[in-house]
Amino acid sequence: MQITRGIIPKGLKFCIYGPEGIGKSTFASHIPGIVYIDTEGSTASMDVPRLPKPTSWQMLIQEAEHVRDNAQEFGALVIDTADWAERLCMDAVCASHPVNGKPMASIEDAGYGKGYVYLYEEFGKLLNIMQEIADRGVHVGFTAHAMMRKFEQPDELGAYDRWELKMSKKVAPLVKEWCDVLLFANYKTMVYATDKDGKKHKAAGGQRVMYTTHHPCWDAKNRQGLPDEMPFDFNQVAALFAPIGSKPTPTIQAQEELPIPQVAPAAQENAQQQAVPQQPDIYFNVPSALADLMRQDGIHPDEVKAAIAQRGYFPLDTPWAKYPADFVQGVLIGAWPQVKQMCMDNRKGGPF
Repeated sequence: MQITRGIIPKGLKFCIYGPEGIGKSTFASHIPGIVYIDTEGSTASMDVPRLPKPTSWQMLIQEAEHVRDNAQEFGALVIDTADWAERLCMDAVCASHPVNGKPMASIEDAGYGKGYVYLYEEFGKLLNIMQEIADRGVHVGFTAHAMMRKFEQPDELGAYDRWELKMSKKVAPLVKEWCDVLLFANYKTMVYATDKDGKKHKAAGGQRVMYTTHHPCWDAKNRQGLPDEMPFDFNQVAALFAPIGSKPTPTIQAQEELPIPQVAPAAQENAQQQAVPQQPDIYFNVPSALADLMRQDGIHPDEVKAAIAQRGYFPLDTPWAKYPADFVQGVLIGAWPQVKQMCMDNRKGGPF
């Protein structure tokens, strides 16, 4: 066994959570070389690089694998947000673990907490991929919403409210254990007495701050010796997100604007007459989440239909509208890698 010592260069694993609208996505956008996987559309008004919005858990997994397999192109990956990613995971678990022959309508339909165990195991697959991304020198993490939850001390009387990740009780601890830095952002509010007896109070303030260490009222942690409380400003923690080693910080190159050629009226009219009509979208009848996977992997809808017929599920000429929703979600989307492989195996001498 070889014994080594010293710091091992790896990407930072982090989670930034807080109430809605406090600026989590904007805070993360300052990380050099960032790319987003936006599960809820919160970066729509921001000029940031992002992968296509995942419409299924399988699509989210494939996008994370793409970053892992092309780590040299990225400085950081942020999934925005963790709780919306968990919703996609729940949908996948409900479809892939039928009860009485039908997909679960709710994660609790499995009974006795089994659904949350399935959810814990499935979400762990994403964290494993993100760990591999960090091992390749890319910072990786989540933004997440916060929620108030009643907390009871096991060895003390009484209970109190505290801020926690807005996720299920099994997945939230998993994310907290996985990350190196857990930052809780909130508005700092001061309460003042407005009468002499101290019975009436008034709230004031609203400064945005972030907390970096555990407190009875919130979850937070760090391994870098950060102060307990800091202004919610990226410059306060920018050193944590420096590029790893000599790896260059990726930048998004703006497309060069080419001059518009001047076309004579006669030539322009002739060009319009010879213009080729735009081809219709071949995926317009396919369920949207499945269509996103097909587009992403270059699979033609007819190839999928051929694979379905080959396995004896439905005849080849079955319209997309006739496929049951549970079959689409549980078989085609839930087992997309196998469906994709069947389509690739059926190709002879080139694409369909």
